[in-house]
Amino acid sequence: MVFSPMSEIAFIGRSPPYVISFTLFFIVSIVVAVVDNFPAILVLRFLQGFFGSPCLASGGASLQDIYDWFHVPYGFIFWVAAIYSGPALGPLLSGYVVADNWRWPLWEIVFLAAPLMVLLVCFLPETSSSTILLHRAQRLRKVTGNEKIVAASEAKKLTIMGIVMDAMIKPTEIAIKDPAIGFVCVYGSLVYAIYYSFFEAFPIVYAGIYGMTIGQIGLVFLSIIIGCAFSASMYASYLKYVFFPKTKKIDPTQEDRLLPALYAVWFLPIGLFIFAWTAKNSIHWIAPTIGIAIYSASSFVVFQCIIVYVPLSYPDYVASLFAANDFMRSLTAAGFVMFSRAMYINLGINKGVSLLGGLSVMGILGMYFLYFYGSMLRARSKFAIG
Repeated sequence: MVFSPMSEIAFIGRSPPYVISFTLFFIVSIVVAVVDNFPAILVLRFLQGFFGSPCLASGGASLQDIYDWFHVPYGFIFWVAAIYSGPALGPLLSGYVVADNWRWPLWEIVFLAAPLMVLLVCFLPETSSSTILLHRAQRLRKVTGNEKIVAASEAKKLTIMGIVMDAMIKPTEIAIKDPAIGFVCVYGSLVYAIYYSFFEAFPIVYAGIYGMTIGQIGLVFLSIIIGCAFSASMYASYLKYVFFPKTKKIDPTQEDRLLPALYAVWFLPIGLFIFAWTAKNSIHWIAPTIGIAIYSASSFVVFQCIIVYVPLSYPDYVASLFAANDFMRSLTAAGFVMFSRAMYINLGINKGVSLLGGLSVMGILGMYFLYFYGSMLRARSKFAIG
């Protein structure tokens, strides 16, 4: 909500927020791996999330800069897959080493971030079109001496504070006042929160019911990655063999981007109910794990469609809207994690997860409403361009 809106300001661009935030993330990661004070660890972990978040929030905007509107869904596949597979890889990588030394998972973050930081600082190009044009205009003025050569961003008579406030406030205003974006934020937050609440259910189910070790529970997270890989390949095949050939004949509407989600939303509660009612001693552990994979695969498709849908009407605020969506998702997920363990223990895994499945059923109605009435909502919006 701070760095991503800044990346939409022409005289700043995409690269500086990436480089500054990730460098600070890397430094904080080293400090948190060696500090011995628990309150300090909590503060530093917060700073890790703060400085690490721009790469997650602004990644979609960078892909939007690089690819045209036609092919950008391919780029989003890898971005959304990274968002989903990252939290699953964490327990997988640290599940066995944390039993011997709790600091090793913290050092793993440093080891993984180090080569990426070198690539980021040394080789990351600028992708924002407004920033590239601004730099080009500045070079031409310097070479020719013609002060009349200006970029579009320079033609706007706005103060620096006005530009910053517009970039910071406008996306939040859109998320609050625009019904379509509001639903995307709320529904995306619910799906994301349920996803993270699984992290609290795993020890209860796989350690408490099936007697697995921490390392073995980490291996269960592979089901999330497998589900993502399966749905990613299916979605890519849909784009290549169904959607793109169709667009050569007729121009697609923005709501056509949501079509795969109309099928995927049904599998979200199905996966949850399978997990809820098969997690018991009398049933093999693979059954609830299949439910996790189904939920992971279907929620990946839902997120993919939402990520593609949002930028089409708001191209000037892509990074900011992704940041607002990411902030609301993370806030909701953090809240769910605070009470989900107590909910699973008091209600039981079957009833607790079934409650989440019921909330997912409500999301089915919302997704169909957005598909059929999204164009009407955008027509009434004072922010959308089409």
